[in-house]
Amino acid sequence: MVKEKLRVESDSMGEIAVPGTAHWGPQTQRAIENFPVSGERFPRSVIRALGLLKGAAAHVNVEGGRLSEKVGDAIVMASRAVCEGVLDDQFPLDVFQTGSGTSTNMNANEVIASRANEILGGKRGDKSPVHPNDHVNMGQSSNDVVPSAIHIAAYEMVEHQLLPSLQELHSALVERAAEFDGILKIGRTHLQDATPIRLGQEFSGYATQVVRGEERVACAQVRLAELALGGTAVGTGINVAPGFAKAVIASVAATTGMPFVEAENHFEAQAARDAAVEMSGALKTLAVSLYKVANDLRFMGSGPRCGYGELKLPALQPGSSIMPGKVNPVIPEVVMQVAAQVIGNDAAISVGGLSGNFELNVMMPMITRNLLGSIQLLSRASELLARRCLTGLEADAERCREMVESSLAMCTALAPVIGYEAAAEIAHEAYESGRTVREVAATKGVVPIEELMRLLDPEGMT
Repeated sequence: MVKEKLRVESDSMGEIAVPGTAHWGPQTQRAIENFPVSGERFPRSVIRALGLLKGAAAHVNVEGGRLSEKVGDAIVMASRAVCEGVLDDQFPLDVFQTGSGTSTNMNANEVIASRANEILGGKRGDKSPVHPNDHVNMGQSSNDVVPSAIHIAAYEMVEHQLLPSLQELHSALVERAAEFDGILKIGRTHLQDATPIRLGQEFSGYATQVVRGEERVACAQVRLAELALGGTAVGTGINVAPGFAKAVIASVAATTGMPFVEAENHFEAQAARDAAVEMSGALKTLAVSLYKVANDLRFMGSGPRCGYGELKLPALQPGSSIMPGKVNPVIPEVVMQVAAQVIGNDAAISVGGLSGNFELNVMMPMITRNLLGSIQLLSRASELLARRCLTGLEADAERCREMVESSLAMCTALAPVIGYEAAAEIAHEAYESGRTVREVAATKGVVPIEELMRLLDPEGMT
């Protein structure tokens, strides 16, 4: 589990020799032994957030005279190592654990205390001069630290990963919309031929779906900026020094550059996970949008000869182990699977949100796993769709024109002039004879030929 040596990024912290023992203490060890469920650890982004909170708390406690400068500085240094990922091997706990995340909070307390004692010349595992509860956890409870860490991790992932990915995807869709704006194709409703549409118009709809998804996510992100720190056990703030939470959160906000603030109501902030549920709902909506876009691309690229064949998707890999030359719509199918997973994650998060019994939600680890997983999946899928599918995507303009001309829905433009019944009769005859609407209408002479050409000009229908 533990590497022979772990080198920290800060030279002042030196090199950590690992003589076969871990930084974690008895509480973490009991957790390791009692619930190894999935073999999946807490997300790294949450461990980083815990390091941010513990380091900021130590600094504030030194400033307030509650910790000695020597102890506080050692905790800050050890917390920095946690933030930087140097001590990741010391966080072995399964993500499926006690519903408050207490085990991982204590894991952080024990690792930071142990490393701080080493920095001060003590031995690994010592509880003096730095104690995991009395010093590292001073002014805190798992019940306010863990939800704060969840919000920090989710907010940062949305800010640094998801929103930039969506902006990249939107730009790619806007570019294709402009490039394809002059290409006429047949519209479809109920999977049946409808009136013509420009391919660029279709892509403008996709681009707007992504923008709306970005707006929903950004709106939900605002609620994640509220941190529960300061409520301690049940929201009353027992054992918290005045101004402690506000100062710690201000420090975290300054370090991250994110607008974190103390929760307006600590009872809501600890008893409920509504902000996470709201964000998950926005992510689910985005997943539904991306599924629709990806599936449309998949259908329009079907063929190449016996499908719609309106788009030429980039050929990324052989699509069949038995059919030579076959190329499958790999990226759209990846995106569709990601969307399905995010929708499933949202269902689990919703159930987790229901489990805020009295003063504490007891499904925080599961909510964390699925929420951060959804953010990461959607971030990567959006980038993939932009870079590996939309870039290099081509339209078959000739195929699009052929399908417009052969569509029976062209008779829609005749209905206002010759009446619905007469137009339907032309459509039926065109279908039965295999001719186009234009050919049948011209033969019947329902309107002068010049007027017929004007009415059946696809440009005029879009």
